[in-house]
Amino acid sequence: MERQPLLHDLLVATMAPSQAWSGPDGQIRPGGAQGYFYGDLRTLSRAVLTVDGEEPETIAGGPAGPGAVEVLGLLRGVDEDGADPTVQLRRLRRVDPGQVHEDLEVTAATREPVTLTLRLEVACDLAAVEAVKQGRATCELPGAVAAHGGSVRWSGPDGTSVTLTAPGARITADDPARPRLEWDVVVRPGATTAVGWGVTVTAAATTVGPPVATAPEWSVPAVAADDRRLAALLDQALADLTTLRMTADFAPGDTFLAAGAPWFFTLFGRDSIWAARMLLPLGTELAAGTLRVLAARQGTVADPETAEQPGKILHEVRAQPLDLGGEGRVLPPVYYGTVDATPLWVCLLHDAWRWGMPAEQVRALLPAMERALDWMTDHGDADGDGFLEYIDTTGRGLANQGWKDSGDSVQWRDGSLATGPIALCEVQAYAHEAALGGAALLEAFGRPGADRWRSWAADLAARFRRSFWVADDDGGYPAIALDADKRPVDTLTSNIGHLLGTGLLDPDEERQVARRLGAPDMSSGYGLRTMSTTSGGYWPLRYHGGAVWAHDTAITVAGLARSGHTDVAAALVDGLLAAGDATGYRLPELYSGAARGSVPTLVPYPAACRPQAWSAAAAVAVLSATLGLDPDVPGGTLRVTPVAPSPVGAVRVSGLRLDGRPLAVEVDARGAVVGVDAGGAVRVDAGAGGAAAATVGAVPAPPGTAGPAAT
Repeated sequence: MERQPLLHDLLVATMAPSQAWSGPDGQIRPGGAQGYFYGDLRTLSRAVLTVDGEEPETIAGGPAGPGAVEVLGLLRGVDEDGADPTVQLRRLRRVDPGQVHEDLEVTAATREPVTLTLRLEVACDLAAVEAVKQGRATCELPGAVAAHGGSVRWSGPDGTSVTLTAPGARITADDPARPRLEWDVVVRPGATTAVGWGVTVTAAATTVGPPVATAPEWSVPAVAADDRRLAALLDQALADLTTLRMTADFAPGDTFLAAGAPWFFTLFGRDSIWAARMLLPLGTELAAGTLRVLAARQGTVADPETAEQPGKILHEVRAQPLDLGGEGRVLPPVYYGTVDATPLWVCLLHDAWRWGMPAEQVRALLPAMERALDWMTDHGDADGDGFLEYIDTTGRGLANQGWKDSGDSVQWRDGSLATGPIALCEVQAYAHEAALGGAALLEAFGRPGADRWRSWAADLAARFRRSFWVADDDGGYPAIALDADKRPVDTLTSNIGHLLGTGLLDPDEERQVARRLGAPDMSSGYGLRTMSTTSGGYWPLRYHGGAVWAHDTAITVAGLARSGHTDVAAALVDGLLAAGDATGYRLPELYSGAARGSVPTLVPYPAACRPQAWSAAAAVAVLSATLGLDPDVPGGTLRVTPVAPSPVGAVRVSGLRLDGRPLAVEVDARGAVVGVDAGGAVRVDAGAGGAAAATVGAVPAPPGTAGPAAT
């Protein structure tokens, strides 16, 4: 039976566009998601190590820095007599763009030298990532062994080549599909004997590749908080994000973040936009690159096969068509089937401008912004009712085209599926925010249309109020969507958290939404469930019907903080930090919605991707929301209104960026601003949830950091 492989207990190392997945013992075995991948192709499907005929007994393993993992194993088959293990193998795997290298280091505490043979059996299947994801059977390819035994090479029909080199090894191929590498080594007591091997890939067709620069486009802040989980979450998140940096062949100078490993290791419109938006407190360079690369493929024609429309921002890019499996669903290499990426692109441009993206860079993107705004009324609102909606007209694309894009994500309260066209509630909020942000940009840069978009946003809010609100015994809330007959689909979902702080709702409506999100049926203790436990379709391990997504919770936290509902925001922050603590601070794509305290620990969603760009970036969004950062560089101000009391206790942060300059903020446990140093870039308007006013000036650097927070 074909089954999607599970990922939750695998070791992963990424350095875009390469990634390596193995079992927790470091072995790469066939039949699942394990292997070395380059882009959308698995380039090594087997790498099983034995020592004198036995597999090492693993005692520890985990990340070893960006792009690396390490596994320690015992070699008790060659031990001396006694209970203590005396021979150990260290397996260190490092991933670089187009390459994976592995060092095998053996150490011994024996009385005499140990002679042993390391054998590695390898194979390559050149399987497409979608075939691996769907659990399809693959075929190991014969490899050509070099005449002098120094390498093995596999070739694909498209010209892709995979070359394995292993200095000092004997390479034999009795079975051409499973070459063997062997090293005979002598390990002396107290010394280390090391051998190594590696794989290099030359791909015939690529759409995405590594970034031009090695350094990331963002600053790395120093954080000291009473709750030490915050700094740990940020450190791991930023390390993971450095391994997801990519460029596209149609905009090679601009860096964006791949959505996530292993299945979404490419450009995704909404994912890359949200991740860049969350990272704005660390600089605007990533946002600028993301905006430009997406503008380079902004839609120009109407094409039902690709879902392209003039002004529309794409959904995803691949080197080849993506076979989704079953019923002939195949996505073209450049696919535009998303209803939210276009307004979110405008929101990112507006927010980046407010964080200090240089005016000339903003100005260059204004024509693309105007086309994106026009798409909302000319094409996004297909039936002229004033709402953005979607439907797949071909039967071969995505049935649902919001961020919850699984086939069963839009349900009625009884669990039955809604029929399209679908108008999602959060998409109306994005459109409202985009219209107001676009109006501000048009006005600031002396372009026409600002009044039109402000009026359109006001009308949208009024229409939304009339059409989306429903009620149950616990009160009112916005429906997840309108269906084909314009009926409000009455399931209570996390989608409504995305409405907060966008201006779509009035203060009383935001209060009702905050109350519903903070209730036990929505807040799991590890974050926000995607669907209420009172819904007929709820299940804690349902992808969009009960599981928790970190980015979804972080977006809601930001909206709650902006709208003043800090108690609910603080509870969700604590939930994300608890989830981080339970996952080694690498937040996965999603995890179970089982209530904290009802299970021994956080329950993984076993097929969740990691690292995931917007899950990692959620750590920065939580920090920014906790501090209450609201910049307006064009207006010359920075407002700082922290969550009060602070959900992480007293916190000091240096190394943020505003208008290209260092920004440091210190907040006490009450949520009162102690100090802000913006380097003179702006006037600081500092309050703290009703607590004391700020002292504007130098902020001490967190302990262990070099130099002052700012000058």
